Amino acid sequence: MRTGKPVISNHLENEERFRTPDLLAAHGVRRAINVILQGEGAPYGVLEVDSRSAGEFSERDIAFLQGAANILGMAIERQRQEQALNMALEHQQVLLQEINHRVKNSLQLVAGMLRLQAGDDPHLGQRLQEASSRIMAIGRAHDRLYRSPQVQRIEMSGYLSDICEDLKQVTPNCDILFDASAQVFVNTDRAINLALVVTELVTNAARHAYPNGTRGPIRVRLGRVDGNVARISVRDEGLGLGPDFEVTKGHGFGMRLVKALAQQTHGQFRIERHPRGTEFILDIPINA
Repeated sequence: MRTGKPVISNHLENEERFRTPDLLAAHGVRRAINVILQGEGAPYGVLEVDSRSAGEFSERDIAFLQGAANILGMAIERQRQEQALNMALEHQQVLLQEINHRVKNSLQLVAGMLRLQAGDDPHLGQRLQEASSRIMAIGRAHDRLYRSPQVQRIEMSGYLSDICEDLKQVTPNCDILFDASAQVFVNTDRAINLALVVTELVTNAARHAYPNGTRGPIRVRLGRVDGNVARISVRDEGLGLGPDFEVTKGHGFGMRLVKALAQQTHGQFRIERHPRGTEFILDIPINA
């Protein structure tokens, strides 16, 4: 270790350069060879081979053992680097979760301020309540990211279930029922867009399908059409749409927002008219 050079001792019983450990003598070790186990900077230690047989270690043995020691040194160094990288990644994960937690809390604060701002104007109150619902939909995503070990994707069944629970406060005249027949994972940005689509469709149904406070159900469903296509539908049992209504020509803010968000998710959006009520359907490629 002091000289940085290999050591051969072919006659340990006569060795005078250093003391032979009692353990080696007790087991009849007659010769030994040591090479440096080199690290990135300082050596990690030494690699030693002992033998109880007669004979002599040679320079060729040193070359072979040094090659083995070099491989071990690289393996140890790689392991240490991977440990350092994993620690850095864990630290970044903790920071990202903390950011999501703070964003979620900030969005909840903004949503609460909007609700307080409504005052005694019922029309303004409704608009601010809808804006608050959009903010809470985004806040719910950050809440899930904060609690999840992965931040790239969100599982939609749990996410939309939370969204529907929040929407019950905005639509007290409606029974919002959520059902999921499969788990669907999509990337975070698309998940937020889908949650906003559901938020708009539910609030629109509550306002137009059940006007003047009339009561009725709104059913939100999530499932798979096939292995790579998921379907989200929002159905009411209310008044239904007029015969001249076309989704491509909807001029209200809600429908314009739904169309824009559906395009961003690469989804196919359509409307089905039923004997009672209307169903809005969005088919999205999962791995888009």
